[in-house]
Amino acid sequence: MSAPLAETLTQLRVGNQKSLVDFYQRSRHLFARWAQRKYQLAAPQAHELLQDTLLDFYDQVADGRLTLMPADLRAHVYGMAQQRLAAHVPTHMPLPAAEASRRQHLLAQFNQLGQDCQQVLTYFYFRGYNFEKMGGKMGFPNATVARRQKSNCLRKLYELLK
Repeated sequence: MSAPLAETLTQLRVGNQKSLVDFYQRSRHLFARWAQRKYQLAAPQAHELLQDTLLDFYDQVADGRLTLMPADLRAHVYGMAQQRLAAHVPTHMPLPAAEASRRQHLLAQFNQLGQDCQQVLTYFYFRGYNFEKMGGKMGFPNATVARRQKSNCLRKLYELLK
């Protein structure tokens, strides 16, 4: 993952899973060798395990359980896979249809916002910037303007969701 960790986390939170897909494509063969050596899993089973583990990781990011990107994503994902195997969690447990639909709808509405609103909401909700820092990043004259912009953007998103 060549993007900065905060940017990767932000992209995951808004539904962009490209970094996880890239990680999967780069790591699947190495992961399969590790899983075969340590747990005697065949390559297709190891690939399913890696896919499910990455989906669990994505869910943790999307729902706020994971607030900081791990410095070593590979070690983190391997640890999650070990926990799945130890707990005998079945593979391919999809999200409930209602939750998957809700996430897709929210992402579609977020993408309809202007670039400035997307940036303001990303800075505030996903990067945790306070209004002063957000105002500086966006070029606003002070924190009050940043607060008002955030409020306006959130109102726009809420209206789109109706």
